[in-house]
Amino acid sequence: MKFFLSIASIAAYAAVFLSLVACSNDKSMAGIEIGNPSLADIDTVGKDTTAKDTSVRDTSTKDTTIKDTTVKDTSNKDTSFKKQPALPLVAEFSVDYSETTRKALAKETEKDEAVLLDSFSLVLTQLRSFSSYYYTTVFVDPVVGLQLWPYEDKPDETLEISFTQGSSVKDHFKDIDLQEEGYLKEMGVSFSPDDSAAIYGRAKVGDKYVPFVYSLSNFQSFMLRYHYSQIDTAGGKANLSVIFRVKTFIKDIDFSTAEIGKDKTIRIDSKNNAELWKKLNEQFVPSFQSLRYDYTSAEGDSISDYVMDIWEGIAAKPKENTIINGNFQSPFTTDWILMNQFSGKADTTVIIEKGSKERIMQVDVTEGGSHSYSVQLIQENVALIAGVRYQCVFTIWSSEEGQITARIGSYNTYETIGFQEHVQVMTTGHSVAITFIPEVSDPFARFELNLGGSERTFWIKEVQVLRIE
Repeated sequence: MKFFLSIASIAAYAAVFLSLVACSNDKSMAGIEIGNPSLADIDTVGKDTTAKDTSVRDTSTKDTTIKDTTVKDTSNKDTSFKKQPALPLVAEFSVDYSETTRKALAKETEKDEAVLLDSFSLVLTQLRSFSSYYYTTVFVDPVVGLQLWPYEDKPDETLEISFTQGSSVKDHFKDIDLQEEGYLKEMGVSFSPDDSAAIYGRAKVGDKYVPFVYSLSNFQSFMLRYHYSQIDTAGGKANLSVIFRVKTFIKDIDFSTAEIGKDKTIRIDSKNNAELWKKLNEQFVPSFQSLRYDYTSAEGDSISDYVMDIWEGIAAKPKENTIINGNFQSPFTTDWILMNQFSGKADTTVIIEKGSKERIMQVDVTEGGSHSYSVQLIQENVALIAGVRYQCVFTIWSSEEGQITARIGSYNTYETIGFQEHVQVMTTGHSVAITFIPEVSDPFARFELNLGGSERTFWIKEVQVLRIE
């Protein structure tokens, strides 16, 4: 299951260039050193890196070899940065009593709910974006992300958020503008417990509701990291919905076995109903249904994990292709990225093969540059599960025989996490199949074809990364 929206980043600071690179595990061959933009040897001012579907041409010939018979567009192209319409951010915080779903609207309580929440508030401490950056105007460590709020002039600002009353934040985020400049992966929302450090509610025991107080003392702070597909951009704004799912929180919990105090209240903390407290602690943070989370416990331990039902909805199912638009049938948005660096220059066109009517990505490398990764055809957001077997398959040929590098790596650490293979490309189409098992799970792995090094034309079709078990 996949959802897609316009990718975004922030352009509110001084101009600094960060170029993503790399195909080699050898650090000496890693391309532009992160944090040292002086190594770049090309004009990096605001160019659009999205691979273009500039035209569709019939390239069939009388023999079985597809030849490059297209008429090249030699007109000057405007590659200057164009400011996109503002994409303001708003956030909504609520409690939901429905079954676990990814996109369902918040469901109101019913009379027979097993648990009702009466008071639940947290302190919002930080909002961050996690993106990959090409030709942006801001240097950002993609692992740490970019702090969107609080703003620099009010670094200690916090917000009291009531989930039971349904808080909506707009004015405090009025200076946030998610523009289409970087490639948004996740939004991070950080909280700490409020002064009460507890959730107050009622649990149904028999035919009566008994008040309970669940202590949040196990958590110093936590961050929820939402996948970009979980952010609604309808109506010209980005709406981040942070919903606490009650049924996830109380799954497999039996309040009838809890000890009720003299004040006729079920107290759930490290001393009272301690086993119940531990179980609720395990289920509390995942109940927000983000893609993943990080939290710091009362003892100072750092815990990170995925919310499994969300992660399973994003990762490919068996025999499913996790590559987006691998047959180039859909109009281009940001599925495919063409990266030119280190004196490499190339352009893309989608053509149609007569007879089969298959769509083919044509990459014209007009200047090979100094490295194989001087020209890269990239697709990010390839969701891979650790220990699962995958097969990468694509068909490729070129105007001249020669080697390329195919690779699946991490967008933020630049390490190889899937495979790296040197592929010999012929002048007639042939299928490449590479089987691999990733060692780590990654919802944003990056598939790369590194096509630089010499001037030639490539034709690529039927790109797949299939989960085969």
